[in-house]
Amino acid sequence: MSHIHIQSPREAEGLRAELASTRRLALDCEAAGFHRYSDKLCLLQLSTERGTWVIDPLAFDASDLLREPLERPDVTVVMHGADFDLRLLRRDLGTRLEGLFDTQIAAQLLGEEGLGLSALLESRLGVRLSKKYQRADWAERPLTDAMLEYAADDTRYLLRLADIMRDELVTTGRAAWAAEECRALEAAADVFGEPEEPEDPVVRVRGARHLSPRQVTALREALEWRDEVARSRDRAPFRVVSEGPLIEAVAAAPRDVAELTSIKGFPSRVAHEDGPELVRRLQRVAGLKDGELRPYPKPERRGPGRPTPEMDALAERLKEVRNRRADEVGLPRGTLLPNAVLLDVARAAPADLEGLASVDGMRPWRVELLGKDFLAVIRGAR
Repeated sequence: MSHIHIQSPREAEGLRAELASTRRLALDCEAAGFHRYSDKLCLLQLSTERGTWVIDPLAFDASDLLREPLERPDVTVVMHGADFDLRLLRRDLGTRLEGLFDTQIAAQLLGEEGLGLSALLESRLGVRLSKKYQRADWAERPLTDAMLEYAADDTRYLLRLADIMRDELVTTGRAAWAAEECRALEAAADVFGEPEEPEDPVVRVRGARHLSPRQVTALREALEWRDEVARSRDRAPFRVVSEGPLIEAVAAAPRDVAELTSIKGFPSRVAHEDGPELVRRLQRVAGLKDGELRPYPKPERRGPGRPTPEMDALAERLKEVRNRRADEVGLPRGTLLPNAVLLDVARAAPADLEGLASVDGMRPWRVELLGKDFLAVIRGAR
């Protein structure tokens, strides 16, 4: 075995000693959202120069083991595509990283086309990662040795990759850019949470806006039923029944389980075990008066409102500057500056570099690359 599997505080003592002395580690997380109702943290992979550990946070509380080293600003934590993992660590372990170096961010700022870990390891180290357990259920227990070895590979080579990419960032003068983006990613994990008002579930179903008010009301009931079943079974909702058969059930308004099971693609076991409640709900909607129906929600106006024609025109001129500069420095245009941030700049129309820097998303490196040209365009539009 080329890693150590930790399932208890006693087994973690060696790692605890290692973490007390190391100033650099690689980290990755596995969740179960593809298979399970909950996207809880199911596995932690961690590597230092001395070895690799795979930690089972379902077997014991790993927060005390990891919180101090991860929160120390003098410890560099190398991750790849850390956005979701940072939120998992914040929510499930109460841990906030202070010294992130994200190799995916590094790849973006180096203008790489292939941003996945597999592509970067192959291009920089000649290492090919297996994809065998890409869709594994990481909440499953016990995990096989092959699954644990697969998981360990996600951090085993990460420190070497980070060294190479950091050198490339320094050579190209972009190390400070990566540091700014990593600090922004750390901060974004702090404000992540549930929305204040729950989203109407029907807006996530493709084609739902074209259904009749009665069908939309029935779909809402069907989605709520599926969510309850998924939660009780700890299964991802689409693994209970996919949207296609669910919409077919809404359209058919079955009167009994036999009619429900006749719908193509509707799982027979689910229909027999939980279907009677769905049939009851759909029949109740079928009997509602028109005034009791809840149609598809009207789009809400969010943010500061629709841009004026003047703002749109300014945004187009700023976009030309952004596109030209992106081509000059060899970055994808959206990496240099996302269109949403560009529109915010047009809306704010700042008068100076300080005002430009105050626009959310305008990191110092972006102000340095775009600031003078942006201000010239804004002044010319006044």
